[in-house]
Amino acid sequence: MVRVNTMKIGSNELIRDINSKLILDTIIKNQPISRASISKELGLTKATVSTIVQELINQHLIIEIGCDDTSLGRKPILLSFHKKAGYVISLDIGVHIISALVTDLAAEDCILKRISTPRSGSTIVTTIGNMISSIQDTLPPSPYGLVSIAIGIHGITSDNRIHFTPYYDLSDQDLCYELEKCFPIPIHLENEANLSVIAEHTFLYDAPNIANLNIHSGIGVGILMNHQLYTGDTGLAGEFGHMIIALDGRPCPCGNRGCLEQYLSEQALMNDFAKQKNLPSCTFHEFVQYYQKGDDDATAILSQFVKYIVICINNILNTLNPSIIIINSHFTMQFPWLVEEIKQGLVHKLTNQIQIVNSTLNDTSILLGGISVGIKDFLNLESLHLLPPSNIFSGYTN
Repeated sequence: MVRVNTMKIGSNELIRDINSKLILDTIIKNQPISRASISKELGLTKATVSTIVQELINQHLIIEIGCDDTSLGRKPILLSFHKKAGYVISLDIGVHIISALVTDLAAEDCILKRISTPRSGSTIVTTIGNMISSIQDTLPPSPYGLVSIAIGIHGITSDNRIHFTPYYDLSDQDLCYELEKCFPIPIHLENEANLSVIAEHTFLYDAPNIANLNIHSGIGVGILMNHQLYTGDTGLAGEFGHMIIALDGRPCPCGNRGCLEQYLSEQALMNDFAKQKNLPSCTFHEFVQYYQKGDDDATAILSQFVKYIVICINNILNTLNPSIIIINSHFTMQFPWLVEEIKQGLVHKLTNQIQIVNSTLNDTSILLGGISVGIKDFLNLESLHLLPPSNIFSGYTN
């Protein structure tokens, strides 16, 4: 009996898989590119490159697009990533609005759709399913069709499950299980701040250690350590909004009192402003109008925002020591000069060694993070770096 060396076969398959990922990644980053250039770039033999390239062509992941313009000998055939081989859908389940973004495999050709968030958790599941179906029906023919769905949750998640949502009723919903009944493709469930930091890393900042501070209905920090997302043991890492800053302070849906979220979140600040003006409620747009008229209460709210975000960032610096902190908030979007006030308010001696910047992806960061997760999963790539799409709002529909 002939004994097969399974370890050798396994090793060969592993090496082939690694080389395939390297070649695909090189094509995505350097397209259009020839087989000879790939061989030179990666130090692989031309035979290895040619074999793997043909496999990727057969899989409809790369295409030949013509010849390089050279006067020396035979013109090499150029290769490009087949970005229209499939499509990815990303959803941001916000407290008031559900946004859905569909793109091709290069995060291009964007279509954005938005609807109001239903009040009941069971209705949300049905609504999301209908939303995905309506988008899927409009996708053009492609080799793979819809390859992935990513969902951003404003709450605590881990292992594709929702554990806690403070401002809408999804805590008891097995969202992935319900959606997989209708969509037999990979579905990724992730905290919104985590998706935001993935987007910043994919499209803008190739830094190893990033803290992305999202301040919306709640407060969350997406954490990247050594280019890898860090979520902790049960998804609680980055929940800086539930850091207690006031003993016996305001009650929080998490069960504690005095959480930062009750003083710094957009919802908390708008509630404070509404009380000061004796209004039943106040939107951020209405608040901006007050501020532009020179309202003293609106000015005081901005000072409160700066005061508490400085506390938050000081804790981020001491806990995580990132190379860059990205602030994603409607306050800093509308009033970008606040970032300089925040920097001046920091007394940390090492502040000048750390970048603190305003997000330029803004409201799209959660959606683009989901797009990145879906593309990486489908292509089986560890990392992905793309240009931010310029047409993300051109396909806006209600």
